[in-house]
Amino acid sequence: MVSAVSFVPPFLPVAGYVAGGFTGSNVATVDKFLFTTDARSTLATGLSAARRSLAGFASAENGYATGGYEGSNVATVDKFLFTTDARSTLATGLSSARQLAVGFASAENGYATGGYEGSYVATVDKFLFTTDARSTLATGLSAARAQVAGFASRENGYATGGYEGSNVATVDKFLFTTDARSTLATGLSVARGYAAGFASAENGYVAGGFTGSNVATVDKFLFTTDARSTLATGLSAARRQAAGFAG
Repeated sequence: MVSAVSFVPPFLPVAGYVAGGFTGSNVATVDKFLFTTDARSTLATGLSAARRSLAGFASAENGYATGGYEGSNVATVDKFLFTTDARSTLATGLSSARQLAVGFASAENGYATGGYEGSYVATVDKFLFTTDARSTLATGLSAARAQVAGFASRENGYATGGYEGSNVATVDKFLFTTDARSTLATGLSVARGYAAGFASAENGYVAGGFTGSNVATVDKFLFTTDARSTLATGLSAARRQAAGFAG
């Protein structure tokens, strides 16, 4: 699974990055796409180890590839400096080795939420961009789960759906100023995991996923009220394990 990250940033991004994955075996490849031309390059550094099922988030200056599976779950957090693409690996890492988490970010912090470490977890780790110090939220998710989709507004991060032993429709919301968690009354229109998340300045979207079969459903959440609607169009085909991003 590629964990999807979406953030409406207070900066203008110039490139997109795709890190790691599975081609029959895990890979450490990091591809970079320049937005002005769509030219693709492949970083000389790559990840610190070949792995899949990781989560990502970004600040204005750096991209982070967190956790994943290398033959066993890992707590590794790799950091890429956007100006040079130099890679470093944080001394802290995640609070536990896990895969299938999801990432989102505020202007000041990155979050790695949920995942699987032999069992599902509700853990939410928070990284302060100025120092890369890691803390773990006292609240966590409302229930332990993986295969979650994430997105963010300027004020809040959202962890949507996922799998807890069965698919769920839960949408947890984290207020960035206090990290307080609430759970939306609406939830998703259908319980599902392996969806993709992305956001505009006004709305967050949860697209596709798996309910026992693949779905084409796209749910839309209005940030001002958290009201949910479901797009009439949906995806062009029912599918799961997609990735989401936004311009």
